[in-house]
Amino acid sequence: MTLYDHPDCPFAQKVRIVLAEKELSYDTETVDLAAGAQRSPEFRRLNPFGQVPVLVDEEVVVYESTLINEYLNDEYPFPNLLPEDSAYRAKARLLEDYADRVFTLPGMSLRQQLTVVADDRNEQKCDTARNAIRSGLAMLNGMLKDKEYIVGEFSLADVSFAPLVLDLASLEMELDLKPPVAEWIARLKSRRSVESLRLVA
Repeated sequence: MTLYDHPDCPFAQKVRIVLAEKELSYDTETVDLAAGAQRSPEFRRLNPFGQVPVLVDEEVVVYESTLINEYLNDEYPFPNLLPEDSAYRAKARLLEDYADRVFTLPGMSLRQQLTVVADDRNEQKCDTARNAIRSGLAMLNGMLKDKEYIVGEFSLADVSFAPLVLDLASLEMELDLKPPVAEWIARLKSRRSVESLRLVA
């Protein structure tokens, strides 16, 4: 099994968390995004959209992080990272989608802006991203009441939020995190699958 990824990509980090949770052995091929390796003909044969991550499992090629994690959960079902109940399973998948589109992407945009000299930053983009992140954390705070993880047991929903949540300290945001979301973040940081990736800030 080979994972084509980039260390700083939160979507690749999602997949590495699942691989670690399931204790699967794999090789890593780092794709040099700065050099444009994702646009090479060789890489586009794996993923025509030219994005990481891509998983190659023998003859199976899967791209897009959520689909990769679904594949891993189906193909290697222990531990199961989706609820047995169909309603909760749907909820976990909806939250995966929310995390990818509405939470992680703004975080990536903010991180990119923070690499720019302060005078050249697009402050409107920064504010929009910070507001999206705060809204997501407020939503999670409500959902985590009386629960250790978002849909009860640790699931792909938690995995999808984890990379950005664990990198909040680098985003230059004023946050006053209180239970239960602060306790949830502490639980995420204590998981071996997360610690092993050195995602903990």
